[in-house]
Amino acid sequence: MTLVQMQPRSANTNPVHRTVDDAMEADGPQVCDDMTVEVALAVMAGARAGHLLVCDEDGLCTGLVTQTQLTAIRDSTAYTDRVRLRDLLGDRGPVASPVTTVAEAEHAMRYRRLDALPVVDDQGSARGVLALAR
Repeated sequence: MTLVQMQPRSANTNPVHRTVDDAMEADGPQVCDDMTVEVALAVMAGARAGHLLVCDEDGLCTGLVTQTQLTAIRDSTAYTDRVRLRDLLGDRGPVASPVTTVAEAEHAMRYRRLDALPVVDDQGSARGVLALAR
């Protein structure tokens, strides 16, 4: 796996000290955590996105869900149409700060087996997504 840089950045950025802010995708589709799995899948399809940033009622990022995760939940025997995204995330999921180095974030993502990681500011608002390419 290698990191994908979705936004062009300055050529003067030192690769040793590159931060998550230098490598993240622009802020993608965001949804509220009270959204149902079915609606989230529809939003994802409409946005042609593989993931959604999930925020609480205060606009703070609580995590990220992928199409694979949501499809697996929907196809499980325990699924009902009342399952909300907040039910899937539990506590606030792993996030990265824009000043985290790319190397640190990549290590954490590989350790946790994550393909994407929300990037949040000091107040907890979503700034973007850091994604790994396979």
